[in-house]
Amino acid sequence: MRSPVPAARERLDLDRLGRALADAVGHRLWIAYSGGLDSHVLLHAAVGLRVRLRLDLRAVHVHHGLLPDADAWTAHSARVCAGLGVPLEVSRLALTPGPGESVEAVARDARYAVFRSLLRPGDVLATAQHRDDQAETLLLALLRGAGVHGLAAMPARAPLGAGLLLRPLLALPRAALADYARAHRLRWVEDPSNADPARDRNRLRNLVIPGLRERWPALDRTLARSAAHCAEAAALLDGFADELLTGLAADTPRALSIRRLRALDDARLRLVLRRWFKCQGWPPPDSDRVHRIITELLPAAADRQPRVSWPGCEVRRHRDALHALAPLPRVPDSAPLHAAASPLVLPPPLGDLDWAWADAADAKAGVSVCFGASGLRCERTGRPGAALKGLFQELGVPAWLRPYVPSLLVDGRLVGIGGVTLCDGTLRWLRWRGHPWEDRGWFLPELARGDGR
Repeated sequence: MRSPVPAARERLDLDRLGRALADAVGHRLWIAYSGGLDSHVLLHAAVGLRVRLRLDLRAVHVHHGLLPDADAWTAHSARVCAGLGVPLEVSRLALTPGPGESVEAVARDARYAVFRSLLRPGDVLATAQHRDDQAETLLLALLRGAGVHGLAAMPARAPLGAGLLLRPLLALPRAALADYARAHRLRWVEDPSNADPARDRNRLRNLVIPGLRERWPALDRTLARSAAHCAEAAALLDGFADELLTGLAADTPRALSIRRLRALDDARLRLVLRRWFKCQGWPPPDSDRVHRIITELLPAAADRQPRVSWPGCEVRRHRDALHALAPLPRVPDSAPLHAAASPLVLPPPLGDLDWAWADAADAKAGVSVCFGASGLRCERTGRPGAALKGLFQELGVPAWLRPYVPSLLVDGRLVGIGGVTLCDGTLRWLRWRGHPWEDRGWFLPELARGDGR
């Protein structure tokens, strides 16, 4: 019986790479350069395309501050880029992962934060992940119980900050990159942490995948194909979720209607919530948090203030609206801030408060700003007076935001509430700006006499 003919070894050539970098033609292309084999191959090959694709080619190296050899890698990167005539941007970090945090995840998140801050409109960033990386990513996602979006692994093209992320080597195996490096006599650095079996990806790469590949030689190709199928399914689900979301908006900007959400079955609820968080730019919640939103937060009575939170995001409700927002800052001190002049800078991140007196010639003494004060009353010109709490309820300010709203007082008398209303005609106008909730519709950026809220 004839032995099967082995498949031809795949190669990295400039024509193939040029097609994968088509989105970068005529633009500034950043290469994420670590100094390792993969990124060195990508940088070297991109230099060969610089003229053909009219690239403004640059490299970015992130010094994470986590390993003792990092300074040597940065120096190596500088030498390589200088030899190739590629400008190098070095970003130095001092990461300190907390207890229980994954060093790899912390480093990855910080690295992509650097990339996002670097890119300008029209810029492209290329990273050097290849088909073997894609196989590892899919297997890790399976072992962590990911859904179809997680099993889609890494896309070849995705938005990143103000620019675009490309992975132009994703269709090639690592062997093709190694062949290119040997053919061009490239020299690179080796990260010793890549051999640490305590790291999940290293354990898969060094201990698990070799055994699987003995039985299934085309493992990386078939797993990459599965990831592509999952990506196609994920795109279809995203489109369906977007259609559902068009009918779920609340009256408040960037919020969802709880009443409409509760009309969906659990599967659709989970789908639209995850899609909503992604479209809003929040870090994705795990399955337990999504379950808590559905079972604890949505059915809560309208006068309750439940909250579900995870790093970087929290979900709250107010009346019929579901809100996702950054975790609330520390509540300001109750002691009043004495204001010698306008504008007054408020405790971060609450912006500033600016005002003008109705009678400009009238010098005001005893001006102060306070937060969370009880017992204050707003005597509105031509309208019935109201207690501060009643005004917040009337005008729809969520209870969990009220401790952050600045109240302006003259000799202890309430004359205006930032973003909410003016009182008694003392002020000509009042502005509260630069706070985190300006785009939420709860507050007015400027209040002028006669048209208070």
